[in-house]
Amino acid sequence: MRDDLDQGQRAALASWFSFAITFAAVRGITYSIRAGRGPFRNVSAGGEHLHHYLWGIAMLAGVGGVAVHGEEQYRDHPVVAMSYGTGLALIVDEFALLLDLKDVYWARQGRVSVDIGIGGIAVTGSYFAALPLMRALRARRAADQKDQAAATAND
Repeated sequence: MRDDLDQGQRAALASWFSFAITFAAVRGITYSIRAGRGPFRNVSAGGEHLHHYLWGIAMLAGVGGVAVHGEEQYRDHPVVAMSYGTGLALIVDEFALLLDLKDVYWARQGRVSVDIGIGGIAVTGSYFAALPLMRALRARRAADQKDQAAATAND
């Protein structure tokens, strides 16, 4: 499969995979924190809760720095794509909070974040699932055009 995808598609697939895994993991961790189960707890500094979108913003800033100032070998590294997906998931998971500028994570309005996250995972996953079909259709169309051109040349 590595040869089936170009560099950009491999990076997008790594980003999508990281996004999906991180989004699911963060949802699970936040549910366990809310239920008071497991080893995880809220992170605070100076009495203020630090939302996980902050870590996502920091990750995207790092990825942006690599994209703008990094050498090609670093920009093309799979860790950069995975960091992008992870950081984006941390932000999207709290999108409703950023939209309303209120902590609505567990409120009905917080469902917007879940819908956007799952929708993004579904659309992007569908794209990658459809890639082999799109390639086959393109190859078939090219073969048909070649056959048609050959038939026209023989007439």
